[in-house]
Amino acid sequence: MAADSKYSGKIGSVIHKDWKEKRVVDTWQIFKIIAEFVEGFEKMSKIGPCVSMFGSARTKPDNPYYGLAEEIAGKLATRGFGVITGGGPGIMEAGNKGAHENGGISVGLNIELPFEQHSNPYIDRDKDIDFDYFFVRKVMFVKYSQGFVVLPGGFGTLDELFEALTLIQTLKIGKFPIVLVGKSFWGGMVDWIEQVVLKQEKNVSPEDMFLFTLVDTADEVVEYIDEFYKKYLLKPNF
Repeated sequence: MAADSKYSGKIGSVIHKDWKEKRVVDTWQIFKIIAEFVEGFEKMSKIGPCVSMFGSARTKPDNPYYGLAEEIAGKLATRGFGVITGGGPGIMEAGNKGAHENGGISVGLNIELPFEQHSNPYIDRDKDIDFDYFFVRKVMFVKYSQGFVVLPGGFGTLDELFEALTLIQTLKIGKFPIVLVGKSFWGGMVDWIEQVVLKQEKNVSPEDMFLFTLVDTADEVVEYIDEFYKKYLLKPNF
């Protein structure tokens, strides 16, 4: 991006530490990271088959995507899937609400942020887990999910989506269904991947375009996941 871009801005003040001090802090930080993994593994290993749902924390309840997320989660719950979200407001709240109100397992993997994030009231009390580290949280999303449902969101949503696609593409994890919800939102990105990333620059393979599907309705989401597990064995990722 050009230096004179309208989005250019000043970086906030930086606190400098000398190399020795940083090494000490990093060494002790390892124990907190281990503790987050241990807590996550212990709680998540007991939840059963779940689908992770992603989307913006900024989506309001009167937004159609909020209602759609709630509907999707409800339909997944009636088919025996729990729902995992990032635990916050917006699309995450809608996903937990849909699962909770339809008798499904409702998991929240909350992250401590300076804005936006707080646990929503629809998470099962024993499945509300707080994280300091995004990378630990991301492991939990992938390790304990049998599918990803991705609604409109921002950088965090895109991060989770491309993390999952990369892990499947590189055979680091087994294939599972990834569903993008909202053709008007995701269509431009999918076209760019196909026309520029694939055909123009050849930075992905043609078969990579089949790692995900693009839909508009809750029934399409559930049908795609159901059809996937008619072909593949439903089993834990751990």
